[in-house]
Amino acid sequence: MTDPFDERKARAAAWFRQLRDDIVAAFEDLEDRHQSADAAGRFDVSQTKRHSEDGSDAGGGLMSVMRGGRVFEKVGVNVSTVHGTLGARAVAAMSARKDMEGLRDDPRFWASGISLVAHMNNPHVPAVHMNTRMFWTPHGWWFGGGSDLNPCIEYEEDTADFHAVLKAHCDKHGDDIYPRLKAWADEYFYVPHRGRARGVGGIFYDDLNTGDWEADFAFTQDVGRAFLPAFLGVVEKRREMAFDEADRDVQLIHRGLYAEYNLVYDRGTKFGLETGHDANAVLMSLPPLAKWV
Repeated sequence: MTDPFDERKARAAAWFRQLRDDIVAAFEDLEDRHQSADAAGRFDVSQTKRHSEDGSDAGGGLMSVMRGGRVFEKVGVNVSTVHGTLGARAVAAMSARKDMEGLRDDPRFWASGISLVAHMNNPHVPAVHMNTRMFWTPHGWWFGGGSDLNPCIEYEEDTADFHAVLKAHCDKHGDDIYPRLKAWADEYFYVPHRGRARGVGGIFYDDLNTGDWEADFAFTQDVGRAFLPAFLGVVEKRREMAFDEADRDVQLIHRGLYAEYNLVYDRGTKFGLETGHDANAVLMSLPPLAKWV
């Protein structure tokens, strides 16, 4: 029997792949404009696979990682479309979500999305995270995502500019959306054991199912569209600023905070590892270097 959601799944997966292509091209263009002729930054692209328990095809995606550029010390842009049957621990976690109680009886799932994390060379340029995704089961579907800025050296005007772009894209869908998603991000990206946020926030949402798939997909697309204009302006402003070893030390310590959050609290990291996705792709978000005091 044909799944009536097949066409929607295909549209969502194609959108996430197109967004990935646009971001990869923009980041390579940024490197081209700021590199010496013999050191152009380029992404290394590899296929990823989800490992199902019975060895059957369970989907996969592309992992695109650039290391050692002039602008980006390490940046990963991953896209995937996976499917299969959720394991017991994943079912227990997912069953707490709205409209997902039936997973205990029928744990089939399909998920597609893009995930990006960039760690920058210059400590004055903030690290950044962005993702958007769609999750489907026979019992319901939802969208999620967001983006947040993670500077080790904070500039109030950069925070304001980043948030202004996010707000403008959210406001197309309702004046109440940005304040609510900003507050959600402030709560979600908080590091309890350090008593502080991991950065200066952004927007975050999960479990988005208003009953209008087209409207929810349109909003998710606008979250993705907001990323490049929100981030690239900050990069251009700070990328040539001088820095010293003290600035680099601050950056590496802040990266330790980022790593702690992603390994201890991040839902995406936990879900990817629980469902058998490529571990290297799941842990792509970790910085190339970090330190702890």
